[in-house]
This record gives sequence, C-alpha cells and structure tokens, in this order.
Amino acid sequence: MKKEPIRYEEQVQKLAELLRSSERIVFFGGAGTSTESGIPDFRSAGGVFKGEEGKVPYPYPPEVMVSRSFFYQNTEMFYTFYRDKLIHPEAKPNPGHQVLAKLEEEGRLQAVITQNIDGLHQLAGSREVIELHGSIHRNDCLSCRARYDLSTVLHSSTNIPACPACGGTLKPDVVLYEEALHEEDIASAIHHVQAADLLIIGGTSLSVQPAASFVQMGRGARIVLMNRTETSMDWQAEAIFREPLGKLLADAYQALKR
Repeated sequence: MKKEPIRYEEQVQKLAELLRSSERIVFFGGAGTSTESGIPDFRSAGGVFKGEEGKVPYPYPPEVMVSRSFFYQNTEMFYTFYRDKLIHPEAKPNPGHQVLAKLEEEGRLQAVITQNIDGLHQLAGSREVIELHGSIHRNDCLSCRARYDLSTVLHSSTNIPACPACGGTLKPDVVLYEEALHEEDIASAIHHVQAADLLIIGGTSLSVQPAASFVQMGRGARIVLMNRTETSMDWQAEAIFREPLGKLLADAYQALKR
C-alpha cells in the first residue's frame, strides 16, 4: 500500500517539536541552504556544475577549474569562472539562515557547520560557524600574505586581483580540489557533531568528501534530513523533509514560539 505524504502542516509541527525537545542542535549544511537566497547549488539541473541545459560554457569541467593546480596554471580562467559562478555579492540571508541565527542566540543551536563559501550565515548573525570549505570574504596575497575582504576582489581593475600593498596575486581562502581541509575546522566540526543531541543536515546530498563523513560521527544524536533529493543517510533519519529548507525552518520556528 502506497504511503501517503505527510501534509505540510504536519511537517512543520514535527520539526517544531524536534527543535523544542533539543538543547544541543548542530546544523550541517550544503549548497541547498543558500538556493533560496538566489545562489545556485552545484549538481542539480541548472546548478553551477551543470549550467544551462546541462552544459557549462567553459572548455574545462568545473571541477578542474576550481582545483589548486588549475588556479596556478591558468589563473586568468580560474578567476573568470570564479567571478561568474561562485561570487554572489548581491545575495542576502534567507529565512533559514535567520532562524539558525535565532536558535543560536537562544542557546538551542551550538554550531553551524557549512560547506558553503558565501558567508550568509555570519551575515544573518550566526557566530559559531565552521566554514569547512573556506570563504569568498577572505583573500590572501601569495607574496606578502596580507589578507583582504571581498571588496578588494570585486573592485579590482583587473580580472586577477592584485595585492594593493605589493602587487602580488590574491588567492581566495576557499578549499579548492586537491587541497586539504584545515585541521582545526575538522576537529571543531567533529567535536560539535559528537556533542549534539539533534543533528540537522540541510541542503546537501552528502556526496562531497571528506566533509560529508563528519555527520556519521555523531554519538546518539537524532538526525533530521532537509534535502530535496535522497541522501546516503536517509535510512538513519528520524525525520526527512523535502520542502524548501528556509521556508520550512521559518514556519517551524514560528510554531515553536506559539
């Protein structure tokens, strides 16, 4: 017998109850967290790694163009792709980002662990944010090691941004393919996951390693999955939601306050 889908109102109440009964919430998020802010995800149809009609107007696959070796060998094209596909300065936090910041302020949420590089969690007010893949908002000079914010890249007169101090090439502080995650971020993410009593996994297919493996290190936390498609951890979840993440979180938060 086919199982009837749970009505949206029931999903809201279910998520609200999970939030209400938890004291050490940890949110682990991916690109789907920011799609409601107008930032494309990576692997869905129309995503950054697919492009329009499944094609990308570049001579190399996106995974190649965001690799460490490509950055050093073809910096010009790296920045063309990076500016075109990965920087979205107009994006604003959506209701999902805002709810997570409120939950942290209230002491319910202990940390946000994100695979995103857009900085929207901090813009929404979140403080304990572990950026596993770095941030577009930090850019380091390869020559003098000076650090600059995103405005230096955006306002550069050349495609490859140069250090205002010494003229050296700037490299965004994002983890490229062929680069390892920072050990301190790994340790912090694992610590928070292991201490959680509720782990919300949102907007990620859990296909990017090693980051996705961290969520398997929980110690008895209830797991909630908020993703439009199936993941490898669906079978472990206490609840699975396929609705838009930001809207559902916002509605559940309102129900929590009633």
